[in-house]
Order: sequence, then C-alpha cells, then structure tokens
Amino acid sequence: MLNASLGDREFANFQQMIFRIAGISMSPAKKALVAGRLAKRLKHHGLDSYGEYFELLSRQQDEMQVAVDLLTTNETYFFREPKHFDFLRDKVLPRHAPGRPFRVWSAACSSGEEPYTLAMLLADQLGEAPWEVFGSDISTQVLDKARRGLYPMERARGIPSALLRAYCLKGVGSQDGQLLVDPDLRRRVRLAQINLNEPLPDVGEFDVIFLRNVMIYFQTETKRQVVARLLDKLRPGGVFIVGHSESLNGLGQGLETLAPSIYRKP
Repeated sequence: MLNASLGDREFANFQQMIFRIAGISMSPAKKALVAGRLAKRLKHHGLDSYGEYFELLSRQQDEMQVAVDLLTTNETYFFREPKHFDFLRDKVLPRHAPGRPFRVWSAACSSGEEPYTLAMLLADQLGEAPWEVFGSDISTQVLDKARRGLYPMERARGIPSALLRAYCLKGVGSQDGQLLVDPDLRRRVRLAQINLNEPLPDVGEFDVIFLRNVMIYFQTETKRQVVARLLDKLRPGGVFIVGHSESLNGLGQGLETLAPSIYRKP
C-alpha cells in the first residue's frame, strides 16, 4: 500500500508542468486529485515519493504522456448541454450551402461522446449530403477510448431514442450494460492528438468549432491564445461554441454573440 503524501513543493512542480504543457491552471483544491490520479503510477514504478516520480518524468517521455493523460481527463456524456445541438440542428444546418462538406471540430473531445453526438446529428439531418466530424484531445488515453466507441449505457441517457436505435448497438452477454457506436458512424469521425496550447497543425477550415468546458481551466492569456488559434481555423460566418458556464467576452475580436455561449465569426 502506498503511503507517500504529496507535499506542497511537489504539487507546485506538477502545477507548473501541466501549465507549461497544456496551459491548464490547477488550483490548490486540485492537490488531492493530483495525488489520487498519480498514486497508481508511483506504485507501478515502485517509487516511494511524488518527488521521485516527477524526476522520472524528465527522463521518460512516454511516462510524461501518461501523466498528462491522467491529469487532463474529464468525464463527459452524449448530448451534454443539449441546447447547443438544438441550435446546430435548427439554426446552423438549414443555412449551410449544399455541395461543400459541412465540417465540425470537437476541439477537446475527451473520450469521444461529443464528436459521436455530432456525427449522429449530422447523419440524421444531412442524409446523403457530405459532412465531416473531427475530434481532438491532448490525451492519447481518452482518444484510444474514443476510437473503440464502447461506453457504459448510463452515458447514453441524453441520446434521443430514434438516434440510439439508428446509431448504437446494445451490448449483450459479457458486454451487457454497454453500448457500441455503430462502426459505420465511427469511421466518419476522424480523431487526432492535438495540444491546443501549441501551434495547430493544418486541419483545414471548419463551419463549427466546439470548445466546451475546457477554458475554465485556463488563465486569461492562455484562453486568448487558444481562441485565436481556433478562430483561424473557422470559416467566415462559422460558429464557435463554448460551455454554458464559459464566455468569449473580450477573447475573440469582432465575434457576434448569437446566444449565450454561441458566437459567430464575421
């Protein structure tokens, strides 16, 4: 049993590390979370202290990725904050010019529920018209979960019954209590590891970008830089959506507010 405790100085080291890599500001209230999530890695490596583990990270890049995965993962579920998807269906999609693929980016997609929610909605609403969903996250661990598309059934409580029947498979036997996103739908969602705190790769332009429930972890200057990078990937007239508890006020020059947490690029 691990008896190591996370001291204030050691916690400060992890705070600085995750801010440098991911732009995430962890308050002192997160100290117990950091200790809990990293404890299994100390045990895995046979280490006696968090200080030893921090030193290990400087020598092993693979382990650094494991630590980042553990400290940046957030639970989510299908059709979270459903008013955003209603807005997409009722206000954005009807104005899309036919012919050109409709592209949406879930820019902090975690374990995949958000991009698959978008894919269900687009498949249902656009029929044979072309569309693309792109999901990205800093964590390789959650992206692996997203690629599998296998979830506990309780994550599906927000999926409308018609979409649940059309795009999800119910687990039986050893998979009882789980659902699998239909393989055909999964193939239409492209996933990639991207750190929003660094220059973005060439991913093309998007009609809609979702960046929800992420900026609450960023300081103001980090928010401004991340938003600027993403707006550069948004088409003129495109829509930028943040979480209901977030705002782009003062962060995106010239953005038009369409509804709370929903913005339009001129």
